[in-house]
Amino acid sequence: MSNSNQPTAGTEPYPTARTVEDFVRTIAAVRARIAAASERSSGAPSAVRLLPVSKTVSEDRIRLAVRAGLHEFGENKVQEATRKHRALADLDVSWSIIGHLQTNKARDVAAYATEFHALDSLRVAGALDRRLDVAGRELDVFVQVNTSAEPQKYGIHPDELPAFLAALRDYSSLRVRGLMTLALFTSDTERVRTCFALLRTLRDRMRSIGPDLIGPGDLSMGMSGDYETAIEEGATIVRVGQAIFGARATPDSFYWPDATPSGTPASS
Repeated sequence: MSNSNQPTAGTEPYPTARTVEDFVRTIAAVRARIAAASERSSGAPSAVRLLPVSKTVSEDRIRLAVRAGLHEFGENKVQEATRKHRALADLDVSWSIIGHLQTNKARDVAAYATEFHALDSLRVAGALDRRLDVAGRELDVFVQVNTSAEPQKYGIHPDELPAFLAALRDYSSLRVRGLMTLALFTSDTERVRTCFALLRTLRDRMRSIGPDLIGPGDLSMGMSGDYETAIEEGATIVRVGQAIFGARATPDSFYWPDATPSGTPASS
């Protein structure tokens, strides 16, 4: 069974949005798919938050996207996010860091990010907490869980999640909002679905252990190639880039070390 939102051979599934009108059209198309997937899962479209992913997108095109109605963006690499944050400081937009973080980048994230979607170590938690304390800020964070059992992929092992969440109580500047995962990079929808279902199960289990561990229990899962499946399995935040902005020339392996040529990558 193939993913209904995967590219089809011989076509350009993600045309590049170059005008405000293009962005209005692509955003509307994504929101329509979110609504349809929500209906299939008996949920409300308003319960699913769209986080547009602007990695590799130029500042000029982001300005067009803002004119089309977008006001928050996700970036994988802190250096790129910092550059865009500064270049677009005149706009009313917020920035979420959604990729793996090295501790030497914690200062930048603490200075301006509103969210961090890839918390996977106490070392990073400590670095962020110290920087946030100095800045007098707090930060919403999502704990990344490795639901695919791929050794090369970032994320907490599911068995380590309860202890990890309990340890985060010591970092007062971090506000745990829920969990995040990257599914398998494959066109096999049912294998992808298994990753999303596991994250939902873990969230529910954490709620039963201690509701305060998980905050509101949001699930950040699903990208351009698989966000509809993610919504069917309970996603409350989907991170969508190419379906809004257009196909990227940069391969997924540049951002995701687990991406391989096999299968069809579920790109953001």
